[in-house]
Amino acid sequence: MPLDLETRTQLIETIRRFVDERLIPREAEVADTDAMPADIIQEMRELGLFGLSIAEEFGGLGLNMEEEALLIFELGRAAPAFRSMFATNVGIGSQGIAIDGTPEQKAKYLPRLASGELIGSFALTEPEVGSDAGSVKTTARREGDFYVLNGTKRFITNAPHAGLFTVMARTNPEVKGAGGVSAFAVEAGTPGLSTGKPERKMGQQGAHVCDVIFDNCRIPADALIGGKEGQGFKTAMKVLDKGRLHIAAACTGLAERIIDDMMAYAVGRKQFGKAIAEFQLLQAMFADSKAEALAARALVLDSARRRDAGEDVSVAAASAKMFASEMVGRVADRNVQVHGGSGYIKDYRAEQLFRDARLFRIYEGTTQIQQTIIAKAMIAETRAKLGL
Repeated sequence: MPLDLETRTQLIETIRRFVDERLIPREAEVADTDAMPADIIQEMRELGLFGLSIAEEFGGLGLNMEEEALLIFELGRAAPAFRSMFATNVGIGSQGIAIDGTPEQKAKYLPRLASGELIGSFALTEPEVGSDAGSVKTTARREGDFYVLNGTKRFITNAPHAGLFTVMARTNPEVKGAGGVSAFAVEAGTPGLSTGKPERKMGQQGAHVCDVIFDNCRIPADALIGGKEGQGFKTAMKVLDKGRLHIAAACTGLAERIIDDMMAYAVGRKQFGKAIAEFQLLQAMFADSKAEALAARALVLDSARRRDAGEDVSVAAASAKMFASEMVGRVADRNVQVHGGSGYIKDYRAEQLFRDARLFRIYEGTTQIQQTIIAKAMIAETRAKLGL
């Protein structure tokens, strides 16, 4: 059930204060140390951020997609590493179980994910499998009451901290493509499961990714999400539609933050005897940024409301993710340009946010994958209309 307006407003205001008073002041520390402060993680737990989308019966806040988007607009204003800390629990780390898990799997894992006791991680990407997600090579071979997993997953967000992995693995080698892929809930510490060294990244320091290796990793048969083989790719796609709207909201929030930074600098910085905000060429950058951020916000909210109404939002989610992630990249680039030489200096944060924003165009499906999804749907719709 949606939150009443007063409760929703209070929650958004609480999160906004948390971002302004606790997260933004710690951005430089996180970027310099490449680590998330323990006190910040604990505050996230206390605010319920790890359980935003998990049902109340399992200890979460049970927000619908529109409510989640409104909160992520606010949380997205801080450096993306903060959101990344809890986002896998909100999205791809929990929603496979929440959507398709058995009652036993939900009862076992969702309360611990909602509280932040467990960090969830979604293990789909592999060294040779990225955009072509249906070509998963990691195998899960049935042996009596167990499955044996073998393979390597790559660039897995929060893997160094995860207590639970949602793993996509091929259970039927005879079935090529997505139909042979199943989803499993695999606990950290299971013999045969190990993680690699965290990657050094262009941006988003404090958000950690690494390889996850399965070497004859034996898991009980009841770890199969939903209890049915061959449904893993369908589960992943359900999760990714929701995740793409979440990412689009995060991009929008970050763009709005960057615009605030851009304007504060431009109004205060003087050249040729007046504030640089008075120069029309810069004003064009301001206007383009504002209009694009407003468009992204409207697209995310419209898509979220349609998802809450039960509509198929695959194309809308792809469109929102594509537009918002490209938009925040443009806004971040303009911010560096408006700052001039200062934009290249760490103390002003413009260069860090520029690097942070770049990843949004890659994960949860690249821009090119979103374009492909949108275009294929358009072609199919047109053929249906024409009876072809």
